[in-house]
Amino acid sequence: MSRLKKAGGALTALGLFVAAFVGGWEGKRNLAYPDIVGVWTVCYGETRGVKRGDRYSDDECLTMLGEGVAEFETGMRACLKAPDAIPPKPYAMFLSLSYNIGTGAFCRSTVARRANAGDIRGACNAIALFNRAGGKVIKGLVNRRAAEQRVCLEGI
Repeated sequence: MSRLKKAGGALTALGLFVAAFVGGWEGKRNLAYPDIVGVWTVCYGETRGVKRGDRYSDDECLTMLGEGVAEFETGMRACLKAPDAIPPKPYAMFLSLSYNIGTGAFCRSTVARRANAGDIRGACNAIALFNRAGGKVIKGLVNRRAAEQRVCLEGI
């Protein structure tokens, strides 16, 4: 069950918060570009199926973001033992992290392990570990993780 969408498919307040947070950090580029490690990316950080020359309208980018966040929520929930017991802000920040690093990486992460052990504070603190791309610490990821960690801890 999604905590981001209502029965009719409209976003909940939590869904709007996650989309705005993720979109703000990802930025938006309508024309595909290679990211910092060379992965073709478009819109709000979408990489799946993206190739050179892909172009999307603003509306298409918003739709893609909403669908992507919902898809990553499904994957994230599958690896959490009690996702509905996680407070809203930590849940939202775990989803932001999952969207950015991928479901597989999130499910194997210290964040997921600690959350599954009931240590939400420890899970929030582990968000800061994911500050690298291509093996290098990236200032933008350091900043994003600090913001995710701060919001996460606020929600405990």
